[in-house]
Amino acid sequence: MKLFLTLAGLLYLLLLTPANAQTRANCAPRDRIVERLNETYGETRQAVGLAGNNTMMELFASDSTGSWTITATLPSGLTCLVASGQSFEAVKDPLLPTGLPI
Repeated sequence: MKLFLTLAGLLYLLLLTPANAQTRANCAPRDRIVERLNETYGETRQAVGLAGNNTMMELFASDSTGSWTITATLPSGLTCLVASGQSFEAVKDPLLPTGLPI
């Protein structure tokens, strides 16, 4: 979960860049995004976290296809697609403390 929150925080920074204003086409009300992810890709919410400015970061994934999507929902309810990919695998291994060899 810490890895997801770190990744979500870094990806949230991408939303703050001026070049990303062009990607607003990848945004819609949250209920429409969630419905589309479920109906089109079979993805369901796997993790959630709170980023800066009360933005909710969510990880959706499909156990059957391995597809995944990270979204950012603004306090206004507008949800934007941040990243997506393949080969999702839920990992429950504890993170090793820093400084220890693998």
